[in-house]
Order: sequence, then C-alpha cells, then structure tokens
Amino acid sequence: MINGQSEQLPEGLNATGLIAHLGLQAQRLALEVNREIVPRSRFDSHYFNPGDCVEIVRAIGGGGR
Repeated sequence: MINGQSEQLPEGLNATGLIAHLGLQAQRLALEVNREIVPRSRFDSHYFNPGDCVEIVRAIGGGGR
C-alpha cells in the first residue's frame, strides 16, 4: 500500500528505487513505512516487505509573512 492505494512493485526495491519509480526524486519528502519514519540517509538500505504500508508526504513551502 502506498498512500492508501494498493501497488504492485518490483521485488527487491529499496526506498531510493521507489522514489525514482514514482518520479519523486527531485522532491522534498518524508517516507513512513508501517508508521515509522525512514530517514533519507537510510533510503539506499531500506528494502520493502510484502504487506508494508507506505506513506509519502511531500513538503510544500509557502505561507510566510
């Protein structure tokens, strides 16, 4: 599950690969897997398991006064 949608992903995909697969590599974002934040420094070493629930939140700037 990615952001509440069922997704079939290639086997052996890590977080870096997922972000690239979704075309989000140039975005500022946070990645949560099974309700735990995965730091960007661990994207290369974090691999997904069947049934993982993934949430990706993109940072949006603005609102300053």
